[in-house]
Amino acid sequence: MSDNCFVDTNILVYTRDSNEVDKQPEAKRWLQYLWQYGRGKISVQVMNEYYVTVTQKLNPGLSRELAQADIRALNVWQPLEMSTALIESAWDIQDRYAYSWWDTLIITAALFLDCRYLLSEDMQHEQQIGNLTIINPFLVDYPELF
Repeated sequence: MSDNCFVDTNILVYTRDSNEVDKQPEAKRWLQYLWQYGRGKISVQVMNEYYVTVTQKLNPGLSRELAQADIRALNVWQPLEMSTALIESAWDIQDRYAYSWWDTLIITAALFLDCRYLLSEDMQHEQQIGNLTIINPFLVDYPELF
């Protein structure tokens, strides 16, 4: 298993949300660390959610061009694409852990990518699912994990 971290959409969004004065700097620090050490992972689902959120839901939102540039940069993390194998595995995870379908797809993608951590504030902090640990990045500092 790697020390890679799967990054949930909300963490990426906080890096662009100027209204989140407490969370934005923390999210940026986490992402800077993941970029620096090449440990970040995402899925195509996260990229799509990010694009919609930053262009349509943030106030002020990003221009489409800036959001597209962010998406292109995130391609370095080789996002996992949706597959029937992912969906089949997600059904089992959802039945066992009772997360929403969208969260279950993110958890399953993190497992498919053999990530050690899943960074999300929307899921149960420190919950273990297989070899994956869900971490709320606003409750722990990255040096504690690595």
